Amino acid sequence: MLPMASTADAGDPGTAIAAGAAGLAAGTLLGTMLSGPRYIDPPAPVYVAPPPPRRVYRDYYVEPAPVYRERVYVEYAPEPWTPEWYSYCSRKYRSFDPRSGYFVAYSGEYRFCR
Repeated sequence: MLPMASTADAGDPGTAIAAGAAGLAAGTLLGTMLSGPRYIDPPAPVYVAPPPPRRVYRDYYVEPAPVYRERVYVEYAPEPWTPEWYSYCSRKYRSFDPRSGYFVAYSGEYRFCR
């Protein structure tokens, strides 16, 4: 329990300052105790990407295996004397004669358009 202040101490300013300082210290101490412990998060983990894998160089060149495929030959030739045939031969050979169905080959001979 706190002692009662007497009238003799009423005019002393040092007593008031000391009482104020004691009250401030007690309030600070009591406030710190009541606020409880402060939780501080641990630092976030730092993730570092692993280095890329090393390149592997061989001392020799590996030739890829050859791939052999069967060749497919497709020859398109429309039936002779049809409108498609006239159009096809006229586009393919500049020397095509639609009346006879022949064209002049590079060798100079006449060939039937097929």
